[in-house]
Amino acid sequence: MGSIPDPGELSELTQPSFDEFQRQTSLMTSCTLLWKELSDHFSSLEQDLNHKSEALKRKIHTLDNSTSDSLRLLDHRETSLDATLQIALRTLDTRRTAALSALLHDADDTSPDGEVDDTAGLVLKLKSFCLRMDAFGFFAFVSAKKKELDGLRAEMPVALAECVDPAKFVLEAISEVFPVDKRGEKAGHDLGWACVLVLESLIPVVVDPVIGKSRLLVTPTVKEHATEIAETWKSSLEDRGGVENLKTPDVHTFLQHVVTFGIVKNDDSDLYRKLVIASAWRKQMPKLALSLGLAQQMPDMIEELISKGQQLDAVHFTYEVGLVEKFPPVPLLKSFLKDAKKVAASILEDPNNAGRAAYLAARKEQSALRAVIKCIEEYKLEDEFPPENLKKRLDQLEKVKMVKTEKRKPVAVPANKRTRASNGNGGPMPPAKAGRLTNAYVSSFPAAPTFVRSPSHGQYPAALPPYPSPPHMYGSRSPPANPYAAYSPEPAPAIAGSYPAAPMNYPHAYGGYGNVLAPTYQQAYYR
Repeated sequence: MGSIPDPGELSELTQPSFDEFQRQTSLMTSCTLLWKELSDHFSSLEQDLNHKSEALKRKIHTLDNSTSDSLRLLDHRETSLDATLQIALRTLDTRRTAALSALLHDADDTSPDGEVDDTAGLVLKLKSFCLRMDAFGFFAFVSAKKKELDGLRAEMPVALAECVDPAKFVLEAISEVFPVDKRGEKAGHDLGWACVLVLESLIPVVVDPVIGKSRLLVTPTVKEHATEIAETWKSSLEDRGGVENLKTPDVHTFLQHVVTFGIVKNDDSDLYRKLVIASAWRKQMPKLALSLGLAQQMPDMIEELISKGQQLDAVHFTYEVGLVEKFPPVPLLKSFLKDAKKVAASILEDPNNAGRAAYLAARKEQSALRAVIKCIEEYKLEDEFPPENLKKRLDQLEKVKMVKTEKRKPVAVPANKRTRASNGNGGPMPPAKAGRLTNAYVSSFPAAPTFVRSPSHGQYPAALPPYPSPPHMYGSRSPPANPYAAYSPEPAPAIAGSYPAAPMNYPHAYGGYGNVLAPTYQQAYYR
């Protein structure tokens, strides 16, 4: 039998085995954790790959659908060319026949020089110009009818449809003021509104009757000419001081010109954005921005408007592009009113406007309140932002404005007031007779001096017979045939205690000069 090992030796053999066991245990634990991490990582990668794969499949499906739609649209456009061409030829023949008939049978009631009494007459006038292709006469007529803007906007597309070439007609019509105003010193009011109106009215006329707005019936020659006009306008920006110094009607005309003739360029998107932001307060700008291809830039443009304090304009843009959830309108309107109150307070504190500060501040706040109330009513925001308090505040400002206006009114001073000078007694004299009579003579000589009797002299003696009653000259009655019949032809007797008065050459009440009583007697008569 073998020998039994010493216990000390046994302990020396077991100790390393236990340490090894712990080492192996910790190694297994770390391997397990590492495996778990790797497994989670690969699972995450697999999920990401699956998500990306699904997104890629959706994009491919969308692209396939888009490609199919584009191919279908192209096929439709190609097949519709014949139909569109036939319609265009028939329309052209009709317009040409109508134009020739109008030239041969020029009716008096459709003459451009006639007066317009109603809507029917307005349509006839516009059609008369369009049938004759009288572009300059057409634009002059439209420019003179700004007060009938609603009627022009409704009837102008109908009239432009009578033109042989509507697009060419419109370019010629606005050429006097766009791209450069050629009126020179004769230029009066800005006619940008007329240019925009004509360009807007052209769109429904040149739209393809088969496939709609995706194709405009504008000849290549006219389109090239329109492009040259747009380039001329852009090249003149530096001469006019850049985008910041442009007039809003001019900007609006250019943008509408680009949209109407379908000559939008992707390279000019930055210019379009600057122009839209600079004239964002115009009602048509949100729709023009979409037509200019700025839909992807709309969120950034709205944020830019908000940062510039144009919250009201930003509200219009949000509703046009459907970003109401991202830019809630009510906080924007409240912020707009808050800024307007701050501006009004700064006006009150301005020492340069001390006399009119309150009036200007009230006008500023009134303008903001009216704009917000109109916006609330337009977009049906009464439940979220009740306008009653705004209307009460507006009424308060109106009352304050009326009171201040009444205080500024000057006091009316009655004209033709004369003061009685005899005996130092003041008082109003009757109004001048010469201004009330039809045959009065207005003298160019200086007025005769007024004589004042000295207070030291006594009154006229009681024995002096009184003067006869004077004729009625100050009422509404006509003067008598002989106004001096009531007076004695004899010279007046000398009065004791008074200065002798010689006859003087005074203007008669009914014209001419003659010897009448001296002013002293006249004063006594009026007293």
